[in-house]
Amino acid sequence: MAPVHPVRAHGRGGRALRAAADLVTRLRLESIFLGNVARAAWLGGEVVDGPIDVLALMQPQQKNQVAMMASNRGFRVERDEIEATEELDLVPLNFVDAEGDVRVHVLIASNALYGRMVAAGVDAHCDELSIRVPTAEDYALLLGIAGDVAGVRELGETEAFNRMAFNEKVISIGLGQLVILSSEHCEGPPEKGTDAFMRRGSFPVSAGQDDNE
Repeated sequence: MAPVHPVRAHGRGGRALRAAADLVTRLRLESIFLGNVARAAWLGGEVVDGPIDVLALMQPQQKNQVAMMASNRGFRVERDEIEATEELDLVPLNFVDAEGDVRVHVLIASNALYGRMVAAGVDAHCDELSIRVPTAEDYALLLGIAGDVAGVRELGETEAFNRMAFNEKVISIGLGQLVILSSEHCEGPPEKGTDAFMRRGSFPVSAGQDDNE
């Protein structure tokens, strides 16, 4: 199911989004937009500033191609930032705008999990611009790993969210602490051993963190 909200992006955030979409399109990179763009698509709201995060299918050696084209498409590329992130799976860019620069991160889908997220991405629209964002379940996974309690809870309440598919995914990748229990399992006090689960209306503080911490 496609996101229920058209992406509303205005000002420098909207211009940065369009520039980033143009960049990955020209490079012919399959991609999905994360962060505040995905949030706007699934949960509403507006994209008014940055950062703009885009996850793309590419090889690490293509990072220089991204930086080179970006420097000719309205982005400022800081060579020291590129060198500092040489061992990381991202290309840091700065979209130059009269209202202030906007950070843009082109992230490399360097493992199978992120590769599947990109492949499963769904269409979203920002006025005339067509982009792709993660599925509701993949976005919830990213929110859960980041510890965004409210975001996971809100997304889990939407019609587009498939709780069973989400639970199967997090269990398969070893993140069972992010499982969302159905409402009928959340009545009364939690049973022993259930504190690692997300109950309807609550979320474990340790979600996405090492259990040994």
